[in-house]
Amino acid sequence: MSDPKRTGWGHGLATRAKDGTVLDVWFPSPALGPAPESDPPRALEDAEHVDDLRRVRIEAVTVQSSLDDPVGSTADAYLRLQLLSHLIVAPNSISLDGLMAQLPINAWTARGPMLPVDAERRLPQLKRAGLEIIGLDRFPRLTDYVLPDRVRIADASRVRLGAHLAPGTVVMHAGFVNFNAGTLGASMVEGRISQGVVVGDGSDVGGGASIMGTLSGGGTQRVSIGRRSLLGANSGLGIAIGDDCVVEAGLYVTAGTKLTLQVPGDEPCVVKAVDLSGQDAWLFRRNSRTGEVEAVPRTGPGIALNPLLHA
Repeated sequence: MSDPKRTGWGHGLATRAKDGTVLDVWFPSPALGPAPESDPPRALEDAEHVDDLRRVRIEAVTVQSSLDDPVGSTADAYLRLQLLSHLIVAPNSISLDGLMAQLPINAWTARGPMLPVDAERRLPQLKRAGLEIIGLDRFPRLTDYVLPDRVRIADASRVRLGAHLAPGTVVMHAGFVNFNAGTLGASMVEGRISQGVVVGDGSDVGGGASIMGTLSGGGTQRVSIGRRSLLGANSGLGIAIGDDCVVEAGLYVTAGTKLTLQVPGDEPCVVKAVDLSGQDAWLFRRNSRTGEVEAVPRTGPGIALNPLLHA
């Protein structure tokens, strides 16, 4: 007998435009399991109102989603993204098939979304009200919906809803975290964590570093970073690395990068970087004399984050 499909649910507040388009839904406390038969809490019903400036209505809703099926609606999409950001589900653990098609491109303001066509027509009224357009995108900022526990985010515009940030994570001003991606423990993020990528506890994504998205470019590599590992400043990664690994500053390692293995006691040999994908305790570096990219086994513990920054 097959396992029953997983479900999630939430009472929330939906923003509906004048033409009936659902622009977003905020779920204060999404959860797993089937939705109860009860109505939304009184507090949500009391929050229902019409915002004439944005030409939208805010209304209380209850949404249930089958998490193993493709995303079926805008409300379903927002529920799944908030399950991720509330750390209720992990990245890559639920279906996000069809997500983009269900997320409308919104004009985002400090009071919430509106249709871009309405924003364009009402720019004079918006300006008089001091309401600026802060973005045109399918994804909003994480912090407009979820304030992660014991997490620091220096620039909220650089972390999308659907990011999964574990307690102790620090996202610096130039750091970026996409949806369905993030950290599994205390981590320093000064570079880019792309969609589908997870970073293990105690790891550091250095300034300007870039991690290729999971299955990026139609490939088959699921990119991830283990525990206590370091991506040096301005480095890049297109394979998985395990625990206690270091990628030298400025070095980009993709699946096809040719690596010279420098294992003590063995003759050097050349392999593709994908052959080391997911393995622990490697240093990836470029030989400053020959220009060759090398992989050298590491011994001892991995990097250690400053505990005062990640308490």
